[in-house]
Amino acid sequence: MDNPSRDGGPIPPAGSAVDLQRRPRSSVPSFLFIIFMLFMLTSHNGDEFLARHQYQDALQSLTYQLSNYTAWMNGTSSDFDVPNQSPALPPLLDAFHLKSGPLRPDLASYYSNITGFIHGDAHFYNISPTFLSANGSNAHWGKSALNYMVDTNVTEIHERVGTWNWTASQKVAFSMVEKKPLVSVEGSIVSDRVALVHGRIELTDGNTSEDLRLEFEGVHFIADGSIYGFAEPAGRHIDIRLLPSLVPESMKNETARIIEPELTARINKLKGLIDAGILDQDTSNDDPPKSTCPFTFYAQLDVIRVPEFLMQEFEEEIQKPTGIGTISSPPLTLGGLLISRECGVMYEVGNTEGLRSRTFFRKVTTYAGTAALFYLALLVLFARQTELSRTPSGISRVSRWIFLSQATIDSVSFAGHITFAILAEGRPSLSLIAPSFLACILFIYEAQFSMLVHQIQLPEDVTVPVATPAPQPIETPPAAPTTSTLTRRLSAGAQASPPPTTATTATTAATPTPPTRTTTILPIANVPQAAASPSFFVFFLQHIRSDPQARLWLILFIVLTLVVRVILSPFLTMVFVAVTHSLIWLPQIFRGARRGRSSGLSKEYILGTTACRLFFVLYFLTCPRNVLEVEPRAWTWLIAGFISLQASILLLQEVFGPSFFLPNRFVAVQGYDYHPPMPRPDSEAPEQSLGDCAICMDAIVVKSRHSRSMSADEKGGGDGGRTGKTANGLLNAMHATTAAREVYSLAPCHHLFHTECLERWLAIKNICPQCRRPLPPL
Repeated sequence: MDNPSRDGGPIPPAGSAVDLQRRPRSSVPSFLFIIFMLFMLTSHNGDEFLARHQYQDALQSLTYQLSNYTAWMNGTSSDFDVPNQSPALPPLLDAFHLKSGPLRPDLASYYSNITGFIHGDAHFYNISPTFLSANGSNAHWGKSALNYMVDTNVTEIHERVGTWNWTASQKVAFSMVEKKPLVSVEGSIVSDRVALVHGRIELTDGNTSEDLRLEFEGVHFIADGSIYGFAEPAGRHIDIRLLPSLVPESMKNETARIIEPELTARINKLKGLIDAGILDQDTSNDDPPKSTCPFTFYAQLDVIRVPEFLMQEFEEEIQKPTGIGTISSPPLTLGGLLISRECGVMYEVGNTEGLRSRTFFRKVTTYAGTAALFYLALLVLFARQTELSRTPSGISRVSRWIFLSQATIDSVSFAGHITFAILAEGRPSLSLIAPSFLACILFIYEAQFSMLVHQIQLPEDVTVPVATPAPQPIETPPAAPTTSTLTRRLSAGAQASPPPTTATTATTAATPTPPTRTTTILPIANVPQAAASPSFFVFFLQHIRSDPQARLWLILFIVLTLVVRVILSPFLTMVFVAVTHSLIWLPQIFRGARRGRSSGLSKEYILGTTACRLFFVLYFLTCPRNVLEVEPRAWTWLIAGFISLQASILLLQEVFGPSFFLPNRFVAVQGYDYHPPMPRPDSEAPEQSLGDCAICMDAIVVKSRHSRSMSADEKGGGDGGRTGKTANGLLNAMHATTAAREVYSLAPCHHLFHTECLERWLAIKNICPQCRRPLPPL
């Protein structure tokens, strides 16, 4: 049986499709694929190799800089020299009052450590030589700026400016980290009156909200509160050996002494990173730079009217908390100039407000704890509400859109808190995990509950088709076969049976057969034995079309993907916040008015959820000192009032009805009457029953109007009260009719129940217990 020729089957020719399918698949492609995967897993990544190469180049460059700088400090021959400061710069700085006078330590002082975050306004000035020659000479600083820019190459200005919109940059933010001076190579202690500062400066475009990031390296003179430094676009190296060229002549020696230990510390750090294999694969330099303008920064801290010894106690308590009482945190403010001589750009920095890093981290921790408490309250309120609405009858009263909108809000909140935790450092990042975790749990539960509500409410709008009688088949008398019909029959018979003998053919032709009803069997085409399995894409589409839960998950995934893209834009973020928070209760109000039913939401859930949601909106959009430094928006109070109005309407719907706020002509819902008038049983019948209840199977007994009226007449008295008896009889008959109608309930599917039985049933399920059709509220 192994030989196909023995079974009568044809042997496929060599090279045919069947022969190729029977052949075993070649192992060469599989072997090459395995080799490729092993190579990718064991070989070094290209980005990692490039990062290691960059680290080694940086180490070599720093080592070369240190050797030259050490030779320059010792007075030996060196390739390095500090350029002289332009004599036109001090008058320009004096024009903006960036120099402080002497202070009395017992009355005033400066911040001794500026590690923290400072943000303020930036005023743009065009100091290019051509512009100053035409327009800028009238300003009080015009001549000083023109003298400062006299030797600038105008052609180079146009090449360096780039695509950044300098005139629209109206906000500036500083992120500073101050580093105390280290011990020099010889072991001598460097002066503690000067400290190195490194960080970041960001200019914000007021039109597009984009940022131009500048890396900053500078020095801070603690005694007089002055700051000098270089700022370069991200990716460009800053040579800290040139810092002595920015400071006044009397401060050059102190500045030069702190450079050598800093270079040594950076070299040792790079060596440790390379040896440990900790390489930062930075891909931020792939985008073209917005500008290549180098800047110099000159700033002066504002005087604090606090004695110096109190500021020292305050600083020690911030660095090493012991719990002792100190002064309140004084404001950290400064004024300065950000100048790019190579690009003819100058910004005046003012109206600043700063926050120390330690204070900021405490603020973040406080916010994280408060946000975690509010999210825990939301989670408890949601759990209590789902416990109340666990039955299908309770679920049918709520709107799935209120939970879906809140799930969207919580998903974005989870992503935001996680991102904030990644950007923060130290303990604040750990504290932010709590609200992000609770937001994630709340998002999952709300999304699952909205899907459950969707599945329960799915048959609400399903219309049951009216059954129409099928048309009866019309029997027609058999018609005489035509020539074409006979030809098809003969051809079909010839294919189905072997050719008849001559005698059989003659006998069949001689014996006529009466006409009978025949069923024409159409020839069947070549149908394959097993249908081809659908592709994954076809299977996925069929599954999405047939499974409501999968379809809802897909919609939720698409919405969240779009939301992540939307929140990258500050304007669209505000639109998202306004829209999602406006939809917290509005779908529930609409559903209640449309269905003619109350919401079924508890008062504590409505009030508690409203208060918790409003906390986050009002904190970030109305508090001027929130942790994200988001500017207050005046329209936030309108959103808060609209949300409160929704909650009030939702509570009033429980008291005055779902459509109390609509005129009667706009009330779209007319509730189904479960107690329509029905023909009463015969008064002389032994059992006054309308039938059996479809739930308890007991008889639905009602009293007749005649027996009720007779009992009322007997209580009325004699003939003198005939008029009273007539009126009482009418009222008693009306009361008897109403009471009898409350005993039974007739469903839209014409199944009869006791009213009490149906009420208990609808508390569990909102479908008919017999035909399983959805039932309106009772």
